[in-house]
Amino acid sequence: MERKQGEVDHLERPSPLTDKERVMIQDSWAKVYQNCEEAGVAILVRLFVNFPSSKLYFSQFKDIEDTEELVHSSQLRKHAQRVMNAINTLVGNIDNSEKVASVLKLVGKAHALKHKVDPVYFKILSGVILEVLGEEYPEVVTPEVGAAWTKLLATVCAGIKAVYEEVGWTQQSSSTG
Repeated sequence: MERKQGEVDHLERPSPLTDKERVMIQDSWAKVYQNCEEAGVAILVRLFVNFPSSKLYFSQFKDIEDTEELVHSSQLRKHAQRVMNAINTLVGNIDNSEKVASVLKLVGKAHALKHKVDPVYFKILSGVILEVLGEEYPEVVTPEVGAAWTKLLATVCAGIKAVYEEVGWTQQSSSTG
């Protein structure tokens, strides 16, 4: 069966961002980042509610089932801030491939070696980010802007996947002991 262009492969082999796409990402992010804490919490809560297995990597709140309790968790808020700051650094340096590679290497190594997070969760998180930004900021994240974000996040996933391969990632046991 033949695949349509952009189907599935868009997360594997992203094309480079155009100047217009970079500007759209930076402009939209400036508006999102004004509500950094709320946006970050909304993204992580959506991730944990829709993909409960992702909570297993967080000892501080892996057993929290109540959504409101998650929203108010100081540990979740701290991690949300780290995620948003990492995205902010990437967006702010979107024209600096060395800085982007450096951030991806730092994030990738920490998640592969220290936290042992399956890299598939970066693709899942990317989808959640797109979903939440589109819902929470519909006037900012138009379909055209969303397409630019899709390319950026695909680049992030590809970069992190490369770091995982570089450090010799092997699929970890799914047993939670």
